[in-house]
Amino acid sequence: MYSQVEHPAGGYKKLFETVEELSSPVTAHVTGRIPTWLRGSLLRCGPGLFEVGTEPFYHLFDGQALLHKFDFKEGHVTYHRRFVRTDAYVRAMTEKRIVITEFGTYAYPDPCKNIFSRFFSYFKGVEVTDNALVNVYPIGEDYYACTETNFITRINPDTLETIKQVDLCKYVSVNGATAHPHIENDGTVYNIGNCFGKNFALAYNIIRIPPLQADKDDPMNKSEVVVQFPCSDRFKPSYVHSFGLTSNYIVFVETPVKINLLKFLSSWSLWGANYMDCFESNETMGVWLHVAEKKKGRLLNIKYRTSAFNLFHHINTYEDNGFLIVDLCTWKGFEFVYNYLYLANLRANWDEVKRQAEKAPQPEARRYVLPLNIDKADTGKNLVTLPYTTATATLRSDETIWLEPEVIFSGPRHAFEFPQINYKKYCGKPYTYTYGLGLNHFVPDRLCKLNVKTKETWVWQEPDSYPSEPIFVSHPDALEEDDGVVLSIVISPGAGPKPAYLLILNAKDMSEVARAEVEVNIPVTFHGLFKRA
Repeated sequence: MYSQVEHPAGGYKKLFETVEELSSPVTAHVTGRIPTWLRGSLLRCGPGLFEVGTEPFYHLFDGQALLHKFDFKEGHVTYHRRFVRTDAYVRAMTEKRIVITEFGTYAYPDPCKNIFSRFFSYFKGVEVTDNALVNVYPIGEDYYACTETNFITRINPDTLETIKQVDLCKYVSVNGATAHPHIENDGTVYNIGNCFGKNFALAYNIIRIPPLQADKDDPMNKSEVVVQFPCSDRFKPSYVHSFGLTSNYIVFVETPVKINLLKFLSSWSLWGANYMDCFESNETMGVWLHVAEKKKGRLLNIKYRTSAFNLFHHINTYEDNGFLIVDLCTWKGFEFVYNYLYLANLRANWDEVKRQAEKAPQPEARRYVLPLNIDKADTGKNLVTLPYTTATATLRSDETIWLEPEVIFSGPRHAFEFPQINYKKYCGKPYTYTYGLGLNHFVPDRLCKLNVKTKETWVWQEPDSYPSEPIFVSHPDALEEDDGVVLSIVISPGAGPKPAYLLILNAKDMSEVARAEVEVNIPVTFHGLFKRA
């Protein structure tokens, strides 16, 4: 037997409860008034199955992928969900056990096999999960659910049916890819993944997938590597969750959170390790920031360095008068980030989670400013001349540029995470507003809007209510950056027969516009998008 996590924060554990998929969409009960211009679908991914038979998944990142959809049409809202038919899911359902090792859950050998067949099965290579529970994004006219391995899964965004698994390794040189690609307005997709380069040296490849062409050929067939970033450690790549992109530059932040590949390849096969067991830290390296010219695919020979922090999400990156402004959601201290990963364990002790969170350094949203034009005569000087930031960049005698950030958000024991902006109009450009999820001891208990220029904040919060990542949807005739709405799925288990709802906020002041309630529980979701009708 195993026990579910027992958080003191009301019904937060409802986010971790297994649910059934729906055979058809259900109608949501709307209070307030849905804007007439809001037409389309909110698509989101997350875990929906937290055990198979008597075998539990031990980590939040392990539950099997569930695809959710809220449809908006003429003021009415429907909700639908289906499990993604990945290999991991189908085989688990067929064999009634966990078959493929996930981030924090090891898949034990088939008990029906004898000891000799189990032994030899260890040497067939690592079987990588395709559990696409993290995000969904378009490539050409198709949509794909993804995790952070080399497998993405094509889905039908209308019916939520699974179409096919796609192995990125068959198209481009990467061993995995992030769940946070950049999608340009013409449909071009950029992503980053690690790979083995020359002489088995590890590197990070930026891949480009073009938009759909007149020949209607699958854009995946035209994928290419546009630039390769070197790795600071030959056998220990940094964990990469996101990266920065502007019209002319690509920014990769190499952090001290490392994946020990030797341990991965040996311990995984012989001792039953999982992905999480292969994480370690090298905080003495600090953080290295790499920049490349996007169009030429050329690395800039500038060594940007700063003190150690850890990173999941970029907020935005843009250019300004010879500088790159890089806004990030940062976490200080490997111990805290590791425990964020480790103690997101669904069977973890909440007292230990809280203890780790309370002793950890404060998470912050930070702005780093990277000068692009360097003159050796300026050694020892702060090269940042922009009047609106306190961030500094000092040229040292060893020709490194030492960066000190400007803190743009810091709350008492609250992290500003899962940031979203008016992406279509302001990604890679100067911007003012970002929307994020407020995490209180890992519990998502508020939605926040931040003015990155003035540091003013707006907050939506209700007792015993647990929102998801906010998605900004611009008004089609918007004249201002924040003219639109913010969408978030909220779990409110104490609200009676309707324990979950889709919340619609006015993006200007975070006031409630409407909510669409459903009579079924909705477990945690990570990321997603709004697909306009």
